[in-house]
Amino acid sequence: MTEISAERRGNLLGVVDRFWRKRGYHMTAINNDVDYPAIYARTRDGFGVRLRIGGKGQAFFQVDTPCVRHSEVARSTSPATAFLEPGVEIIPRPNIHSDFWSAGSGS
Repeated sequence: MTEISAERRGNLLGVVDRFWRKRGYHMTAINNDVDYPAIYARTRDGFGVRLRIGGKGQAFFQVDTPCVRHSEVARSTSPATAFLEPGVEIIPRPNIHSDFWSAGSGS
């Protein structure tokens, strides 16, 4: 996962904000916290979407569905993209440096 430096967090949220607005999403909240900024929106068909920056500059996207019927979900047929030690229950911290997105992070 790529570390998003404090200097680039606003860039990422701005890019996503503009993309969502162009798609007709309604912005419901914006958190301008320096360390943990976030944006929240709702799609035309009722999905709630969120982009939040967490610890060490880790980006989290979350999608909440509108009311739906309960159904069984098949197990994933593709392997995880990030290696996790067997039995580990925590999400690993970002460990990839990007010349642009990690600029100024010191990593």
